[in-house]
Amino acid sequence: MDYAAPIATPADATEKARADSLLSPRFYTTDYKAMDRIDVSAVRAEWDAMIAEYEGDNNHDHFQRPPEFAAEVRELPPALRQEFLDFLISSVTSEFSGCVLYNEIRKNVDNPDIKRLMTYLTRDESRHAGFINQTLKDFGLGVDLNGLKKTKAYTYFKPKYIFYAVYLSEKIGYARYITIFRQLERHPELRFHPIFRWFERWCNDEFRHGESFALIMRANPHLLRGLNKLWIRFFLLAVYSTMYVRDHSRPIMHRAMGMEPTEYDHTVFRITSEISRQVFPLTLDTDCAEFRAGLDRLCDIADRAAAAKKRGGIIGAARRGYLAVAAGATFARLFFIPVKQNELPKQVRMAPAW
Repeated sequence: MDYAAPIATPADATEKARADSLLSPRFYTTDYKAMDRIDVSAVRAEWDAMIAEYEGDNNHDHFQRPPEFAAEVRELPPALRQEFLDFLISSVTSEFSGCVLYNEIRKNVDNPDIKRLMTYLTRDESRHAGFINQTLKDFGLGVDLNGLKKTKAYTYFKPKYIFYAVYLSEKIGYARYITIFRQLERHPELRFHPIFRWFERWCNDEFRHGESFALIMRANPHLLRGLNKLWIRFFLLAVYSTMYVRDHSRPIMHRAMGMEPTEYDHTVFRITSEISRQVFPLTLDTDCAEFRAGLDRLCDIADRAAAAKKRGGIIGAARRGYLAVAAGATFARLFFIPVKQNELPKQVRMAPAW
């Protein structure tokens, strides 16, 4: 059930992007001196080939809107419109978050390898955020990105947490976009907005960004060993569970594309797990009945917490506190479900043909 306030004005859109919750994309800062010390010499050949791809910029002409784009935008039923706007605002916040982080790293490091990579990542994420924001403006909205940068709360992450989280976010972004694109390629009559036609080539950027962080981790294999495996496990679960709960708050949008949120999310999990096992030493058993039941419980808790927030008052606050504990306990049970161990390959592989 959706208890979110309607998004009707640019101020509503910016406030939605500024919100700080467990489900909303965050802005990050990190240890720039530690970033400056990153050494990628162990993967020099692969690194230089990747940088050459960035320099080639095969998507330089992709994030431009032809005249027919705006002509294809049509009025949507109110419930679908709200869920689609929520999707766009979450997406632009996530893309702009990457842009801000990468640009700050670029400005604060001297390491030529990292500085160069961050320059290209900033370029790509800026294009993505601008393209989505223009789509919001078609609806008379649009997020104040400059204001967002100044007013949204920042979360400090150690560099290794950045590597795990960003790697997963980029790979899961690839899996999400390609799954939607293939579904609408099979059923073009369900494509209710033109932006979905851009998702295929968009995936190239998402996949390449993930490979950049995969190479950093491969060049520093201690990040994939010992107690760091627990952090990898944590970030896998955090990213998957957040996506699952968020997507189940937009059932109308997914069904408009001919997909059920549960089916869609588990398809994305399978794709992401297959890709991430190329660098991570473990994957989650997302097909396990206990895992699926735990995710559904998190959705139920999120619905009840939203209802308690709407109710307000002492009773509502007490209810939300109880539900926060229940969510934490559910997350902990999910964390201790046995994982699948991987034997890491020697080099990064290209994207599978999904």
